[in-house]
Amino acid sequence: MKILAVNMGSSSFKFQISEMPSEKLIVNGAVERIGLEDGIIKIKYDDKKVKETMHFKTHESAVEEVLKRLRDYKIIEDIEEIRGVGHRIVHGGPEYTQTTLIDEEVLEKLKKIEDLAPLHNPHANKGIKILMNIFCRVPHFVVFDTAFHQTMEKEAYLYALPYHWYEKHKVRKYGFHGNSHRYVSEHCAKLLNKKTCNLIICHLGNGASITAVKDGKSIDTTMGFTPLAGIPMGTRCGNIDPEIIPYIMKKENLSIEEIMHKLNKESGFLGITGLSSDAREIENGFLEGDEMCTLTVNIYARKIAEVIGGYYV
Repeated sequence: MKILAVNMGSSSFKFQISEMPSEKLIVNGAVERIGLEDGIIKIKYDDKKVKETMHFKTHESAVEEVLKRLRDYKIIEDIEEIRGVGHRIVHGGPEYTQTTLIDEEVLEKLKKIEDLAPLHNPHANKGIKILMNIFCRVPHFVVFDTAFHQTMEKEAYLYALPYHWYEKHKVRKYGFHGNSHRYVSEHCAKLLNKKTCNLIICHLGNGASITAVKDGKSIDTTMGFTPLAGIPMGTRCGNIDPEIIPYIMKKENLSIEEIMHKLNKESGFLGITGLSSDAREIENGFLEGDEMCTLTVNIYARKIAEVIGGYYV
């Protein structure tokens, strides 16, 4: 039985097909830089690797191209071979803490919590709809990035805010990248021939978070109520003084929607350098001696070191 797993991002579409229950990997790959002229498609199957540059105008066109190539490469003969689809969702809110079968009620609830992860959940929800239209006869499931961090104790996840905000609105640290942190934790335990282990895990990329794991369970993590919190990222600011927000709103005459757009999509690496949100481009600039890229790398390294030091103690 072939199962398709997908991760739809703001400018990417990652996929993998596995044979179940043996968990044999059949193919995996990604489409990156969707919406840009120099989009990239990568596919790995058997001993072959495909990597090409082409323009993907929309997420729909990326999915269509992937499925076309899977048939062209004889990886699948027909989409009917796919018997189930799993979707990664960044934020499950207070309700979703485990893998869930998608139905109309779930789709409605996922829509309602999009604002908790505005860079991710809307694109993931769009991906669900695209793929449910294509694979309309098979079950679809969602796996939540927040689930792994449900083991945090109250002292770790509660903010020093009016307590009724937590009771009434569920304002608390949720943490993200849980599927990644869980995988690293379990894989390291296998490598060390242990049932569980204690780790500080760094998930570094356009989105980034660091998690402290004790006995295989998350005890603290850098991201918070939303993925905006924590260390600086590609376009996200990470932790800042909250007073900056009303101050800049007044100075720049910005609405709440506009300031949140700035914090989510125009800050981080992009905000400092004014050049790019891509860590690879920032690294290249750093190696070439670019002043702003060097500053960005140094800020990033300092923030990472602060977290690791705090978790280690």
